[in-house]
Amino acid sequence: MSSLLQQIFRRSVPGAPQSSGQPALARTMGTFQLSMLGIGATVGTGIFIVLSQAVPVAGPAVIWSFVIAAVVAGLTALCYAEMASVIPASGSSYSYAYATLGELPAMAVGACLLLEYGVSGAAVAVGWSEYLNQALDNLFGIRIPEALSAAPEAGGVVNVPAIVLIAMCTALLVRGVNESAKANAVMVLVKIAVLIMFIVIGVTGWNQDHFANFAPMGAAGITGAAGIIFFSYIGLDAVSTAGDEAKNPARTMPLAIIITLAVVTALYIAVAVVAIGAQDAAAFEGQEAGLAAILQSVTNASWPGTVLALAAIVSIFSVTLVVLYGQTRIFFAMSSDGLVPKVFSRINTKTRTPAAGTIITGAAVAMLAGLLPINFLAEMTSIGTLVAFIVVSVAVMIRRSRAPHQPAPFKVPLYPVVPILSILGCLWIVKDLRPVTLIAFVIWILLATVFYFTYSVRHSRLRTAPKEEPVVVPSS
Repeated sequence: MSSLLQQIFRRSVPGAPQSSGQPALARTMGTFQLSMLGIGATVGTGIFIVLSQAVPVAGPAVIWSFVIAAVVAGLTALCYAEMASVIPASGSSYSYAYATLGELPAMAVGACLLLEYGVSGAAVAVGWSEYLNQALDNLFGIRIPEALSAAPEAGGVVNVPAIVLIAMCTALLVRGVNESAKANAVMVLVKIAVLIMFIVIGVTGWNQDHFANFAPMGAAGITGAAGIIFFSYIGLDAVSTAGDEAKNPARTMPLAIIITLAVVTALYIAVAVVAIGAQDAAAFEGQEAGLAAILQSVTNASWPGTVLALAAIVSIFSVTLVVLYGQTRIFFAMSSDGLVPKVFSRINTKTRTPAAGTIITGAAVAMLAGLLPINFLAEMTSIGTLVAFIVVSVAVMIRRSRAPHQPAPFKVPLYPVVPILSILGCLWIVKDLRPVTLIAFVIWILLATVFYFTYSVRHSRLRTAPKEEPVVVPSS
């Protein structure tokens, strides 16, 4: 019993070198592509619709809600930056948990990341089908039949567009990470351009009177809206899944995380300020007060709806590509450690990608997207993300206490205040989640624990290790 306990809490830097006959992942991504990866995962459809959900809660003071959400996300981003600089592996918070908390906790975090990446990838793919139909209707007056564009529980048979989207993303990822990163960078620049277009056009409808009743719901409304908005920042950790494919990861990954946070925060706050200036807060009570409706009221034209629908199509493609990439790299790290089957860490000698694992992951996500409704898929992503965020903040404190003199290319400022506030901020959001979500999450973690004891504990690369491995800085 003691030896089992010793193993399941044994620490190690994940991602052991592959066998001599196994090629390594190709290090092709620099700071720009890593930043585009983070922005691509973070700037999704949330910003296009979140104002309709957040403004009725906070009023014009939703601007401060964006600031609060950015601060909470920023605290976590700083913790990610430190851990990424010390442990530049592909496993994101799974890797950081393995190095600080131990093997079984790392397995649980891996299960959380499956919710954050795999399940959310299916959810956003379902949303892509809706925007595709809207664009086709606006441009050509046609729609994909409901039977082929919705899940059975949503009135259809199978969501074909969602499956096609995931198939395209999977094919691109199998082809090579460099090609995928370039395609993502183009799509990210397109959606940034659309948001800038909204800011430039929206400001022409500026009305200072819209800020008169600034905080009608008081502080409670501001913090409540911040909880809604926070989930527009959940892609910040995507950069940390690229540790094995980044050039000079100890330097480029922390820098890309900070750039992602800065760009996303600036865009979100600017969009919020312009949206309030162009649209009276009372109008956000309806479902038609998204960015497209605001531009339509400013321009008195119908083209903004089409432009925003096309932008959402590009945006969701980018998000799906990045979350699928992140999931395959997390599986790669877990497989390298023996916690999931070896097929997920087999590298194709030609493309230098985990091709087989990518295809299996894509097929599983496509099945979820094709057959399950978006509401069911989206319910579990938030808790998995928040737990992963908390673990990273805890990992920073454990690393500092165990190895206070270990060098780190990037260190969290104002330690330990930043990680503690990060943990408290995430717990503050967790408390508002529905009880059914928390219960489902506990069941999910229990299932992951069963898998660990029936498979992982027997295949772990630490099984025959003579002693606990220290937390070290892997070579880049």
